[in-house]
Amino acid sequence: MRSIRRRTLCWCSVLLGLLVWALSDLFNGSTRREAGGTTQRIPGPPGGSHLMVQFRHAALELLADSAPINSLQEDQLLFVGSTQGSEKPPHEKKWGYKVLKAAKKQDAMLRDQDVSLPEVRPPECLEDMYSESLPSASVVICFHDEAWPTLLRTLQSVLNTAPKDFLLELLLVDDFSTHDELRTALSEYLSGVNRVRLIRSSKRLGAGGCRSLGASRASGEVLVFMDSHLECPSGWLEPLLERVAQDRTRVVSPIMDVIHWQTFQYNATQWPVRGVFNWNLDFYWESKAEQPDWDSDSALEPVLSPALGGGVLAMDRLFFHHVGAYDPGIVLWGGEHLELSIRVWSCGGSMEVVPCSRVAHVHHQHRPPKRFPDQEQLERNKIRIADVWMEAYRKIFYRRDTLAHFIRQSESPNITERLLLKRTLGCQDFHWYLSTVYPQLYIPQDRLGLSGELYNMASGGCVDHRPGHGGAMIIAPCSGTGSQHCELNSQGEVRWGPTGAWCLDAIEGRVALSQCASHRPIRSRLQWTFLKLSGQLQHQHSHLCVEAVKASVPPSVPPHGAGDLFLRPCTPHPAQQWLFEQLVSP
Repeated sequence: MRSIRRRTLCWCSVLLGLLVWALSDLFNGSTRREAGGTTQRIPGPPGGSHLMVQFRHAALELLADSAPINSLQEDQLLFVGSTQGSEKPPHEKKWGYKVLKAAKKQDAMLRDQDVSLPEVRPPECLEDMYSESLPSASVVICFHDEAWPTLLRTLQSVLNTAPKDFLLELLLVDDFSTHDELRTALSEYLSGVNRVRLIRSSKRLGAGGCRSLGASRASGEVLVFMDSHLECPSGWLEPLLERVAQDRTRVVSPIMDVIHWQTFQYNATQWPVRGVFNWNLDFYWESKAEQPDWDSDSALEPVLSPALGGGVLAMDRLFFHHVGAYDPGIVLWGGEHLELSIRVWSCGGSMEVVPCSRVAHVHHQHRPPKRFPDQEQLERNKIRIADVWMEAYRKIFYRRDTLAHFIRQSESPNITERLLLKRTLGCQDFHWYLSTVYPQLYIPQDRLGLSGELYNMASGGCVDHRPGHGGAMIIAPCSGTGSQHCELNSQGEVRWGPTGAWCLDAIEGRVALSQCASHRPIRSRLQWTFLKLSGQLQHQHSHLCVEAVKASVPPSVPPHGAGDLFLRPCTPHPAQQWLFEQLVSP
């Protein structure tokens, strides 16, 4: 009897507490709603974190170590993010995500979810009037285990901003995702969204194969390939379609801005910008500061680009198939957009960045490693690019990427079909590409005995670069990977790095990196002589020799600019004796 009374008393206490809480919420609810929605704290598992749930404005924020909320199904959530380390309620975030319920008309709800992006285009772009007869577009968005809210945000953004007159369809291509909500709830969710088709792959295809699958099912005149984590402002599609309509062999990209995934800070990319790559076959965007010859009077003119990234890419559908789609031999992720870029240019097309079109890429600094291939697979993709398209110039790549060189020695890629495609299309060789499309890329000479890792006899280390220390050069363990590759060319420059754009310089008695001269004549302080008999590297202007200093930095040298390489009077000391070790034979 006593235990029954105790149990009854406990239940009465619980009911009384709930009644008090409900009355408090009734009297104070309006205040909370005016402040930005109703917020509730839901206990997590023992020893875990709590959940902060806010309705109307912020939908749901769920900590990774918390239990699921049983009252909301996965297919009802639009935003699931982390508030770890913060007690601030979700409504303080700038973006207004909402809970979506599958029973409603999905495209209507998507239109209600506007996220205002800043207008960063030049005013002249807003005055452009585009033809009503622009070609139709099929947007192809591939995803593999993309976060549910991010995928829906991208979908919503495209549907809200692409004019219906031009957007024929949006193809979501599932590249064999394993997440439950992407394999179950997504189909139900998309069943009520107009102009959206879901295509599922029965095996993992990778970025290029997935996009080719979507292109094979597309009906639009122009294919627009997009990543699955983007935000599109108004007016992004029309300038791309116009450029393709004017020349069906033209492949175009918007300016890619960046949104930080946590702070939602919008970082506008400075114009002009173009896509380039280095001798390691790594793609990157080159900014205005690196384009000294750019004409500011043509601020609204598209810029020809040696390569384009894969974030957003628009091209004529028939030309895409004619030129060979994406190379099916490039597996998973890495290199597919660079291979396509070289092929398009070499086989009759062109590439450019369009300044009146902008799309923001949601940049996530901590994407799961499984999104990326292992290093060896990435190297195999690069090997394929080098062997198909670079001819004799591929030796420059292999000297700077020794892992690719050793993989290539043990296995050969099957590139027969791509070489046949290259001949069938009558493509230009890589020399033409370098001289016509990308003449700004420095072509190394890699002379025997004057290129490779610069090895010091006394220390047993190699010359390396210390990032973030004013370009100071140091002595570090020899990597053997090609990352420390440098070369002394016939102009007396010691070029460093995979682009060859940086040169050894003498600054206040120490050796550092400076931008190489883009025009001749070369500054005398950037010129060096290698004395083969003594193994000394001599500075031509000062006649001093490079010495590896292992002891503490002299007091006269500021700590923030200190390095391990200094100019000293030439002596036969081993610290001044150097050897260019070429890891890969010419």
